Amino acid sequence: MPVKDMFALIALGAIWGGSFMFMRVAAPEFGVFALVEVRTVLATAVMAPALFIMGGLRDIKRFFWPICLIGAVNTAIPFSLFNYSSLYLEAGVNAILNATAPMFGALVAYFWLQDKLNKTAIFGLLCGFVGVAVISEQKVSGGQLSIMPIIAACLATTCYGLAACMMKRFLQGVKPLAVAAGSQAMASVMLLPLAIATWPQTMPSMNGWLNAIGLAVLGTGIAYILYFQLIANIGPAKAITVAYLVPLFGILWGLILLGETMSGQTLVGGALILGGVALTTGITRLFARRGLAVSK
Repeated sequence: MPVKDMFALIALGAIWGGSFMFMRVAAPEFGVFALVEVRTVLATAVMAPALFIMGGLRDIKRFFWPICLIGAVNTAIPFSLFNYSSLYLEAGVNAILNATAPMFGALVAYFWLQDKLNKTAIFGLLCGFVGVAVISEQKVSGGQLSIMPIIAACLATTCYGLAACMMKRFLQGVKPLAVAAGSQAMASVMLLPLAIATWPQTMPSMNGWLNAIGLAVLGTGIAYILYFQLIANIGPAKAITVAYLVPLFGILWGLILLGETMSGQTLVGGALILGGVALTTGITRLFARRGLAVSK
């Protein structure tokens, strides 16, 4: 992998890891739906110039209804669920739970698209779900936190997995940036009534606004553009490895900037989740093949 793409991959992991920090700070001030509205509107504005340059509006018009559906399943619903979980869970924990998206994607693909799951992938799914159980037990023990925020985060990643299969089924050949920008725009329209109804009576602080803008501009708009550029440069199989960097940076930013703490049990659960994702998605086989190629 070229050095510039390696740095871009690390930068993307740092940005997406920081998104959970932004949510953790901004969600209590904006509320669940108002924050999604700010995020989707500003993210659409950031992606719009690139969309116009590449002629992506044609794809949005042609695939309007599938993109609307993706806007609900891949943006409006999961963004709202993660905002809710951010009210109760640390940024690092949400970043770890976010890594379960490929696992749920594999499950949805198995039941809907009849994609096969080998024994290694099934074992990976079991490891990942055990990891979620380990984190859940640590968080809810003592009765200080209900299970609902963890369920909300897992429902959000299930939506991501479902959306990935929907895009594979209905949006083959469509420019990825058109899907990203179009889905953000559609989500902003869908959630506008809820955002207006729940807009905070007290104006969010400057710190709240800065985190909301960072979430929208950096963590969504710029991150999507960077991600699709990486896919074009190094291919999707390598670009998806950013999923392993996001939890690391989510934990790091939470520790450094928010003063969060991370228990040993949570770290063990996170390791099980990441290991499970690696087995489920076949990343371990990819690295094994590379090792064999080098040895020759």
